[in-house]
Amino acid sequence: MLVIASRGSQLALWQARWVAGELAARGEECRIEIVKTTGDKITDVPLAKVGTKGLFTKEIEEALLDERADLAVHSLKDLPTELPAGLVLAAVPAREDARDAVVGRKLAELGSGAKVGTSSLRRAAQLRKLRPDLEIESVRGNLDTRLRKLDEGQYEAILLAAAGLKRLGWGGRIAEILPVDIMCPAVGQGALAIETSGEGKGFEACLRFDDGDTHAAVEAERGLLRALGGGCQVPIGAHATVDGGRLRLLGVVASPDGSELLRAEAEGRATDAGEIGSKLGEELLARGGRAILEAVYSA
Repeated sequence: MLVIASRGSQLALWQARWVAGELAARGEECRIEIVKTTGDKITDVPLAKVGTKGLFTKEIEEALLDERADLAVHSLKDLPTELPAGLVLAAVPAREDARDAVVGRKLAELGSGAKVGTSSLRRAAQLRKLRPDLEIESVRGNLDTRLRKLDEGQYEAILLAAAGLKRLGWGGRIAEILPVDIMCPAVGQGALAIETSGEGKGFEACLRFDDGDTHAAVEAERGLLRALGGGCQVPIGAHATVDGGRLRLLGVVASPDGSELLRAEAEGRATDAGEIGSKLGEELLARGGRAILEAVYSA
């Protein structure tokens, strides 16, 4: 039997159960082991202020390394670009919608001073650039908690990943989905990461449902993030698509107050995904991204 390590949130368990179903269809018996992570324990502080990479993965990766689990299912945007020795990104299934969604009211319907909630520096920075008249406040918690806070009137709108809402059957709550050229998504957003040791039954079982185009796209995005030296809680966005073996990548670096926003694009062969991402990251650093990120880290 394969043991799948997962966080205990509603969305994380949906993702783990989906992977378990895919494996079961291939004749693999599975059970899910819930692991509480550091990020799950810190609920009263904005994630950007915690400043630790691997907030939602460290304890899960320890379960893999200790052989208490055969594979782990993560939201790929939570997975650090550098994995612990002995662990690999075994599979990236086909991606759900990578874009960000507005829940509550459309941005155009929000008056000046309207309160908007987001837990993401990346979303907040781009929204401040787009609508500097809005009041943007942090909102933490799982998806259902954030939606409850919206329903209680604490915010007029909140920004969330469209993928999570769709996976949990809450797509009908989306007021609008923001185009990637308006709100560049997080690295890996909408994709799942299946992490295993580099050998063994978990690795072999998961290789069979890796989606090549999605894997290449997220490798480009992660290459950009690695070059920028950022974690998942910094104002960096990236979005790659693959069509006919060609990869297109958009990268964004923004100051938290939205006053500066750098955008760059690159294109090349999907087989060169990581290199395309690295080069675009270096270009963004040279164009002013380094100064922006240094200011974020020293704040």
